[in-house]
Amino acid sequence: MSEPATPDSHSSKTHRAGFVAIVGRPNVGKSTLLNTLIGQKISITSRKAQTTRHRISGIRTDADTQFVFVDTPGFQRKYVSGLNRALNRTVTETLTDVDLIVFVVETLQFGPADQDVLRLLPPGKPVILAINKIDHQPDKTRLLPFIQNVAGRFSFAEIVPLSAKQGTQIDAFLAAVRLHLPDGPSLFDRDQITDRNTRFLAAEFIREKIFRLSGEELPYAASVVIEHWEEVANLTRIHAAIVVDRPNHKAIIIGKQGDKLKRIGTDARLDLEKLLETKVFLSLFVKVRSGWADDQAMLKQLGYE
Repeated sequence: MSEPATPDSHSSKTHRAGFVAIVGRPNVGKSTLLNTLIGQKISITSRKAQTTRHRISGIRTDADTQFVFVDTPGFQRKYVSGLNRALNRTVTETLTDVDLIVFVVETLQFGPADQDVLRLLPPGKPVILAINKIDHQPDKTRLLPFIQNVAGRFSFAEIVPLSAKQGTQIDAFLAAVRLHLPDGPSLFDRDQITDRNTRFLAAEFIREKIFRLSGEELPYAASVVIEHWEEVANLTRIHAAIVVDRPNHKAIIIGKQGDKLKRIGTDARLDLEKLLETKVFLSLFVKVRSGWADDQAMLKQLGYE
């Protein structure tokens, strides 16, 4: 088993920069890890599978390294639709474009879905195994046999147990990543933290609240379109449409006397005000577009194709 690198394991001051794909099955904590690494929320999280639907890069610039972490949808075969084919294609295409891959698994959890992702990893490209949620396992004696089991399935360049939520072992993880990045100048401006614009992040923040506040009532197939954006003085006005597949989905999101939609709007607005550092007026309404997850034109409009 490879020992995780430590912050002191390199003495060279050569500048390094590169792209790092974060992959794994749904719900292993990929987006939480990205947000922790960047130090700011740019990728949405929830307990539902495939909350992340777009390739989104988080950029961390340190003194001698620029890390471009690419969050990807969780690869899965449970659902078959145009949307899921597009999401899985995003994962496989990303793997060919990056310098390094981080394969995230959950502590003491490795099943067929994890194995599916492992089969996607291209030969000849370094892969770091990140074993997340170690804070969930108080009995650390169970961790070593699990690490040995997973390590025997692939030739990993490094293995780093960590907790994305608690920030445990993040310095060791970054040091391990740095070792496998190419020498070179920064790829983005030093103060840039993502390759996505604020409209994209606004739509994602709204969609996160839909996932979190709908529980298991609403299928994952809901999306958000920003239809109007206006910045006036210290106020940003945002009008957004929530796109769902069926009329009963619309009723679920609106809730009794509009309570659910109001809560979604309030929670999203608070996040957006932190992001934009200004007051936000957010107007939400719900559209029914039957079969949108299999409609190629609609998927393209929503940015999935």
